[in-house]
Amino acid sequence: MKQEDYGPISGSTIFKGISGRKAIIMAANTRITTVAKGIFKAAKDTDSAVFMELARSECDLKGGYTGLTPKDFSEKVREAARDVEFDIWALHADHITIKKGDATEIEQTKQLIDAQVAAGYTSFAIDASHLFNFEGKNVREELGQNISVTTELAHYIKSRMKGKDFGLEVEVGEIGRKDGQGMVLTTPEEAVEFIRGLHANDVQPQVLAIANGSTHGHVYDEKGNVVEQLSIDIPQTKAVAKALRDNKLNVGIAQHGITGTPRELINQHFPKGDIIKGNVGTFWQDVVFDALKIYEPVLYKNIQDWTLDKYRAANPGKSDRQIVDGNCKFAIKEFFRELYAVDEDTEKAIQAKAYAESLVFFKAFSSYGSASLVRKVIS
Repeated sequence: MKQEDYGPISGSTIFKGISGRKAIIMAANTRITTVAKGIFKAAKDTDSAVFMELARSECDLKGGYTGLTPKDFSEKVREAARDVEFDIWALHADHITIKKGDATEIEQTKQLIDAQVAAGYTSFAIDASHLFNFEGKNVREELGQNISVTTELAHYIKSRMKGKDFGLEVEVGEIGRKDGQGMVLTTPEEAVEFIRGLHANDVQPQVLAIANGSTHGHVYDEKGNVVEQLSIDIPQTKAVAKALRDNKLNVGIAQHGITGTPRELINQHFPKGDIIKGNVGTFWQDVVFDALKIYEPVLYKNIQDWTLDKYRAANPGKSDRQIVDGNCKFAIKEFFRELYAVDEDTEKAIQAKAYAESLVFFKAFSSYGSASLVRKVIS
């Protein structure tokens, strides 16, 4: 049975629908929402459930670096879903990040959550992974503040949702963090201890984000060229998932930082069903900017020039391309009006490319047919 308004449904309902299936649900981070209609059309044509998400840094009470508040983002993606008439999607607050954990930051975070709830968000990701206690005597002490802050915010979300079901993602390992030996990876023990700690506090997340070698955005070689991301540690990911399963903790893994990961690798080697949510972000930004190079070259050059002028001094030794690739996301707010006023031909090209690429992602994630599974849960 389809919803009449094609609004978002609970993230937890989507995960319940695919429970036991070897599938990953794509979470599309649409910094420029022009891609949303193409993604929804591909989701409809392949019968794939999907999440639409933005992180706190991208979308907050002041518009983040995309120029979108939670209300703005909700309205834009809802309009795209209605235009396409697609019903099985969740509106997700990605990376509600806490970096200090003090009273001021917690209060500001609750104000953001209030705005997200008011805007009709149906799924939330609390990221207190930065609050790692390096002086802890054991794993529980190392994760103690993360568990405490995640618990407080999860209970706050529950109180604000007033009985409505919602999706909940939590994070145990800071994505992309490095030490002297390289990437810091989440251990099975850390994942188990973290979820046990949350369960003891009556917090029941469906998804756990871990540090498994991925990074957000592009990966570069020593010359500053964009290269494929091959750093995701599949054996470690499987080990974490097995530990969670063995301890009957009933939580799947969220794979962050998928941009740049070859989709044949995702299709053939990702442990689908252990990984149940796959975040795709910078990729969709690239779809827009690649179209602008051809369809709106003056706008693209203005964005490029602005980015270089603003960020070159802070990035000594980096090529212009690397500086633009790494910082052009901050131009989205600066050129907000121009980006949302492109020619109709440009918009069609962006949506067509988003459609085609979404088909490939949904296939690689084995999510074809997942929307129908979810409909069975809600019918």
